[in-house]
Amino acid sequence: MEHKVICALVLVSMLAFSTLVETQSETCAMAPRERKNCGFPGVTAAQCTSKGCCFDDTVPGFPWCFTPKTIDVPSEDECEF
Repeated sequence: MEHKVICALVLVSMLAFSTLVETQSETCAMAPRERKNCGFPGVTAAQCTSKGCCFDDTVPGFPWCFTPKTIDVPSEDECEF
């Protein structure tokens, strides 16, 4: 019985830890309407990227220098039963 309790506690701990281990990543791939301005009028690609922002001047009417989108990346460790 004691081994089952220990095993259950280890499993619960691992599951709790794995939810905390999810990481976040950034991407510049998003719809133009999702872009949040990160630059100023006349900003160059070099100035934009040096601020950690995305630069894409191919879509008129939307910010060219914009904040990257944050996405959650689940951990690769999954408990299989």
